[in-house]
Amino acid sequence: MNKNIVVNGASRGIGKEITLQLAQNPLYNVYALGRNVDAMHAAFSAYPNVKVLPFDLEMEMEGQMGILSELQEIHVLINNAGLLIKNTFSSLTQKDFERSMRVNFFAQVALIQKLLPSIVKGKGHVVNISSMGAFQGSMKFPELTAYASSKAAIANFTEVFAEEYKDQEIWMNCLCLGAVQTEMLEEAFPGYQAPIDAKGMAAFIVDFALNRFPFFNGKIIPVSTSTP
Repeated sequence: MNKNIVVNGASRGIGKEITLQLAQNPLYNVYALGRNVDAMHAAFSAYPNVKVLPFDLEMEMEGQMGILSELQEIHVLINNAGLLIKNTFSSLTQKDFERSMRVNFFAQVALIQKLLPSIVKGKGHVVNISSMGAFQGSMKFPELTAYASSKAAIANFTEVFAEEYKDQEIWMNCLCLGAVQTEMLEEAFPGYQAPIDAKGMAAFIVDFALNRFPFFNGKIIPVSTSTP
């Protein structure tokens, strides 16, 4: 049976690797969402089962949904997109906080609302990607206030959504990732070498999204080699 899978934030890093790994199975119809359309076309052009959609979380949903609005069934939605603004708290502007919340929380919630009628009851799984910096009791890092706060919001939302939709069996979980060697990590911590690369983390996320949701619902799960 074919599955329709939506990956948000697919143009680079973990989202790109998630899409490439899903694309290996011709029974998966993968909808890759991201800002950098040229990068996605270059990465996924060899896979006829990957459909590239230009998608900017800082813009209004209307006019961007395209083929997604026509989907009758969505089996998996992976909300991987993220915006990281690094600055001291005293230097962060209101716009910085608004952009962080827009990309990391408000727009992702809006996308879920838009796709909700198509998410298959009893088989649909939404996976929100958060950060260990948003996981209670874990180590925190200076200058990531806007990022961590917005990622904490999507984690809390996961718990509430899962409770509201548990009777309809629409599953939602949140993975709080530790350090992964990506472009975003390099921007935040130049020179730091993470213990896992984007390909390795993507393999875990793909397996979790496809196979583990009957055992988890409404859970905020740390995915890190360090102790919180």
